[in-house]
Parts: sequence; structure tokens; C-alpha cells
Amino acid sequence: MTTLQGLRIVELAGIGPAPFCGMMLADHGAEVIRIDRPNPGIEGMIPREKDVLSRGRKSIIVDLKTPEGIETVRDLSKTADGLIEGLRPGVMERIGLGPDVLLTDNPRLVYGRVTGWGQTGPLAKVAGHDINYISLSGNLHTYGRAGDKPTPPVNLAADYAGGAMFLAFGMLAAILSAKQSGKGQVIDCAMIDGAAALAGMTWSCHNAGIWSDERGTNLLDTGAHFYDTYETADGKWISIGCIEPQFYAGFRQLAGLEEDGDFDAQLDEKAWPALKEKLTAVFQGKTRSEWCVLLEGMDVCFAPVLSMAEAPAHPHNQERQIFLDVAGDPQPAPAPRFSATPAERPTAALPAGSDAHAVLDSLGYNAEKIDQLLQAGIVRKA
Repeated sequence: MTTLQGLRIVELAGIGPAPFCGMMLADHGAEVIRIDRPNPGIEGMIPREKDVLSRGRKSIIVDLKTPEGIETVRDLSKTADGLIEGLRPGVMERIGLGPDVLLTDNPRLVYGRVTGWGQTGPLAKVAGHDINYISLSGNLHTYGRAGDKPTPPVNLAADYAGGAMFLAFGMLAAILSAKQSGKGQVIDCAMIDGAAALAGMTWSCHNAGIWSDERGTNLLDTGAHFYDTYETADGKWISIGCIEPQFYAGFRQLAGLEEDGDFDAQLDEKAWPALKEKLTAVFQGKTRSEWCVLLEGMDVCFAPVLSMAEAPAHPHNQERQIFLDVAGDPQPAPAPRFSATPAERPTAALPAGSDAHAVLDSLGYNAEKIDQLLQAGIVRKA
């Protein structure tokens, strides 16, 4: 048995946070049925079998421009605990699948909506991407080095951390509530909201007067010499984060800096730039492998900066099976880990539409109706 076994989730195909949320729920046992489009947009750029975010799904291709296609999705939603959609506000209402319709059909349904700007506000219907949402939330201003331009952390902060994970939390919280009250609800999950919430600690420090609005000058944004990345003699990189005094002291001892009195001023922000220059020279004195021999596995908050090609081969990652081989490709394993109801090993995603017959049959459609939908192209196979 897996943790979310017995839950049925309908997912409208899209990009970014909606499929990531669907992957999280599917990884832990929910039956996630994705409604794919006959003519996929940008989500069709990655071959399905290579797409980590598509794993664990059932898939049915439905033409939502037809009344019969809309009826099919409504029938499917009547059997579901939740629905995930990441379209612009108003699109689902316009095609006849808005929350007013689906919650009338199924009052216990949890209707999860994830967008960049949210369902309301002056920007609600305006296009945007991760970089824009973290800009307006104040997050992006804090990402980067002193004197340099803001640098986005790929599209992790808004799309996935601020969007998908908040949506997954919201879906499960609302499903628990619906099981007690018998009433579903709509979740307005905005990536800008989630991104802002993720910066709670930064706002705490800012409000307390211990965080400068000048990026790259603070304790955790590469301002401090003891919390940064450094290049090694072979052109590779390592990271240190020895904030606590005992870890800082251990690092100094192992790195041969115990006798250098300049490093006594750990928390003197005025000394950080000069100490960073010293550490830059120190780390360039050995290769990354040599630093790993000296520091890795010690209580000094050290790690090599591994590439995507290197990470799956690291002994720690291998022992914990953080990356799994899925159809010949490395994929991150499901997370988190449950002691009593562990996730099953992921399998590669099948082509879109592979589960058409099974999904329609689960709705009680007879063979004649299924054939009619397939022959008319309203529902399509892989």
C-alpha cells in the first residue's frame, strides 16, 4: 500500500507547476489521470518517455473543443477527489469546466488552480513566467552577488517550490477537509504567493534589521566568506556553509587556517570581502578531489559542487538511491520517504492517450460508446 492509494486526481495537461504537482501525488500512490490535448503545445517538446514530470500517470487525449469531450471530462471529474489545472483565469469557465460546474456535479471535489499571478488582481490574466513572479515578490532582488545583476535559480523558486509544492499541500489539505465535511472547494494557488511565503525567513531578518537590501552582502546570499562557493585548482567548485562557531572552527583547523588571526573575525561583515579573497586563494591551492579527501564527511558543512552528470554517481546519492535509473535515464526518486507506505519505483511515462480504454471503462462507458468517441476523434489513443 502506498500513502495516497485510493485518491483519484484529474490533471489538465500543462507545463510547470501543474505536472510537477501531479507527479508528486502520483509518486505516492494517487491515481492521476491526465487529460492530454490532441495538439500539445510546449509540453509536447520533451518526449514523453524522457519526461520526469509525466511519470506515474494515466493519460487520455480528449478534444475539449467538442461538447462530447467536455461531457467526458465532467463524467471523469464526478469520480475524482481532486482536479488540477494551470490555465489562465477564465479559460476553464469559458470551455464549460469551471468550478461552479464541476462542484455542482461533485460537491466533494477539490478544484486546484495554479497560476502565476493568481485568480484575482490587476495582473491575473497577464502572461508571465517564473522569473517575473519572483521579481514582483521581492525574491529575485535577493538572488545574486554584490554589485552584479539579479540571477534567477533556474525556474525552481516560483514554478515548483512556490507553485507545485504549495498546490500539492493545498490539494491534500482540502481533500482531508472534504472527507470530514463532505464539501470540496477551490484552491487559488498563485506562484507569486508561494514565492513570497518561501522568503519568510529572509523577511524575518529584514524586519529585524539584520538583512541588507543590498544583495550579496548578507549571511546567506554569498556575502559571508564562510557561506559561498569557491573554485578549485582543477577548475571545479566546492561549497562551504560553516555558520555555527564549532563548524567554522573545524573548517579552519582542517584547512590550515587555525593560526591565521584574521579569520577570528567570523561575523565582522567589514572583514568578509578580504577573508573571501584569502579563501579564494586557499581553495585554488588544491583540486576538488583533494579538498573532498580533506573535508568531505567532516562536520564543517562542506560539499563538492557536482554537475548533473556527476550527482547520480556520488556514494551518498547512490546509497540512498536519490537518483533512479528509469528506462535508461537518471530520474530523481520520489520524496519524501515514508516508513510504512513507501512509494513504488517510478516507471517511464507512456505515450499520451495510452490509457483511453481503461479510463473510459472506469466511468462505466460501454464498448459502443467508447468506440463512438474514438471513431469521432473526441477521445484518441496514443
